[in-house]
Amino acid sequence: MPDHTAAQPGSTMNRRQFLQGAGATATALSIVPIHVLGGAESVAPSEKITVALIGCGTQGLRELVHLLALPEVQVVAVCDPNKDSTDYVDWSRDGLRQSIAAAIGKPNWRAGAPGVPGGREVAREMVELFYASKRASDNYKGCRVYSDFRELLDREKGLDAVKIMTPDHLHATVAIAAMKQGKHVLLHKPLANRVQEARAVIETARKTKVATHFIPADGGQQVVLCSKWIQDGYIGNLREVHNWSNRPVWPQYATLPTGTPPVPRDFDWDLWLGPSVDRPYHPNYTHAVFRGWYEFGGGPVADMGHYSLWRVFSELGLEAPILVESTPSHTCTIRDQVSVKIRNDFSFPSACTIRFKFAAKGKRPALDLFWYDGGMKPRIPEELDRTGGELAAEGMMFVGDKGVILADFRGENPRVLSGDKTAVPPGNAGVGNSSWVKAFKGGEPTNGNFLLAGPISEAFNLGAISLRLGGKRLLWDSAGVRITNLPEANRYLSREYRKGWELQPA
Repeated sequence: MPDHTAAQPGSTMNRRQFLQGAGATATALSIVPIHVLGGAESVAPSEKITVALIGCGTQGLRELVHLLALPEVQVVAVCDPNKDSTDYVDWSRDGLRQSIAAAIGKPNWRAGAPGVPGGREVAREMVELFYASKRASDNYKGCRVYSDFRELLDREKGLDAVKIMTPDHLHATVAIAAMKQGKHVLLHKPLANRVQEARAVIETARKTKVATHFIPADGGQQVVLCSKWIQDGYIGNLREVHNWSNRPVWPQYATLPTGTPPVPRDFDWDLWLGPSVDRPYHPNYTHAVFRGWYEFGGGPVADMGHYSLWRVFSELGLEAPILVESTPSHTCTIRDQVSVKIRNDFSFPSACTIRFKFAAKGKRPALDLFWYDGGMKPRIPEELDRTGGELAAEGMMFVGDKGVILADFRGENPRVLSGDKTAVPPGNAGVGNSSWVKAFKGGEPTNGNFLLAGPISEAFNLGAISLRLGGKRLLWDSAGVRITNLPEANRYLSREYRKGWELQPA
């Protein structure tokens, strides 16, 4: 059963209705902005956006630290199928605990715990300790807790927005449910890990007209400078973009788990599966390692490529690719004294390259975008090779017919290696993300609103299909939403849904 640990107020009147009614009467009680009473960067309660965090794993808790620090935001509820445990997988043993402890002002918070913390009760504890420290009260109990996001959406009538930090396979399901109830949505990458689901998310955002923001859009500002150099003719006509990552930094299992360990205490496996078909619980599916499975994650390209390439798509005006092909690595095993290749269409490879081909647009000629992970890199450009230089573990490179721009992974620190012009120092690109807080308060949409996410979502999900099929070349008809050269591949544009969990866009 869903876990709901705090009762709702008896009245169904929401915060905005109350304020509107109060403002309509001359005798209404005035709300005094808290900054009048003292406190730096304080915001009146009536001006705060109420937000629920859905997904309280390690990344969700990291994002919660930043969310709590925003004076215009009030976190009122948290949700996760897991209650409270220390079996999470992270990038360091104690780093997450230390960052949480620093944020809530309690250096010894959960010190000496046996593992990495996570779960909805951890998130609630963070919220209440943080707000208590800011309000000089140790009795703050304003954060409600849920295991089922559907119950949260039904009960939190005064909620303005949700921040979704679940595994990838739940993104579309949760986002669409929230938008249909009029909630603004802040979403971690990817938009969805299926082409059809991503389209459903975008169409629901279009129809409901709620404010939305895709978190990866916050970075990549210096790609704007690279784009300007390209437009100004520094490297001639742009032919190729290369982007390489040191991911995966988690196991990408070559075989399906065969063991049947018990479901951990206070963990709702059914809710974690959500729309996915039934299968036995196994820890190899959950927490950070979900990223490596086609069913639950999006692989390294979805995990990191959204951060590095969102701005590349927007600056270069890239639409959906017309062709996608890949080169995945493979794994072998010994069977009856014979070495054989493991047939694997369920988990991402340990390393790969993916080529996305984009049609010409306006003055820009046709363009190839190459993604590399698992230690793969592009060929060292001649301009760097002549000096004995090497490519870093992660990076980005723009190749024109007259020169090359080399940069760090997200486009930071760009430099022109060769071309017709000498590049000016990068400095500050001067373009940042418009605030999602302002958008959620009725302002202009951000440069990360969901309506802009179609091309990158289709590209990365098609890349996953190509890898899943062993590197097959896919010719993509975006208008017709179909793979034209390999009809059997179209089944991977969507997923098989459990009964009762079918996607229902607006």
